[in-house]
Amino acid sequence: MKTEVRKDEVSEADGPEQMPGEPVAPAIESGPEQPLTEEQFQQIKAQAAKADEYWNQLLRTAADLDNYKKRAAREKQEAIKHANESLLGKVIPVLDNFEMALAAASSTNAESADSLQQGVSMIQQQLKQALADAGLEEINATGQPFDPNYHEAVSQQESTEVPEGHVLQQLRKGYKLRERLLRPATVVVAKAPSK
Repeated sequence: MKTEVRKDEVSEADGPEQMPGEPVAPAIESGPEQPLTEEQFQQIKAQAAKADEYWNQLLRTAADLDNYKKRAAREKQEAIKHANESLLGKVIPVLDNFEMALAAASSTNAESADSLQQGVSMIQQQLKQALADAGLEEINATGQPFDPNYHEAVSQQESTEVPEGHVLQQLRKGYKLRERLLRPATVVVAKAPSK
């Protein structure tokens, strides 16, 4: 028994796949070869030239992309290597002032103790300003509602002066760099007095 196959039942896998937008290739007939006409030859020659042009363009684009990736990786490494340069440039004068304060402290008499204290206080303010310019922010927790995202509670203490769940005392300052937490503030949290 012979099964007939209709033309509309032939799947795409049975023949070459046609991409949308591609010109339909003429069917190759099995039989005696026909010589190409001059027009067909010129058309094939133009298509081959266009294919070479696209291939060269693809190679250039791939090389450009590879060069871009290498350059971006090099620039990233340089940025990481020199990321703290600006901050350190601001902290170096603070270090110089601390060294001068230590030298002055070794030859201190009673009356210059106040001036030494003022000098160290000025150096602290200079260091805080340099760090603030770099994006460092202090977390002021005293009296604020306890926030586990920014505060680390080490104990609770009864209090009538501060509402329950608020920070009664800050033991150690917390810091964040712009929006990122560097160190939470260590705090004592108020709780209602027991009755």
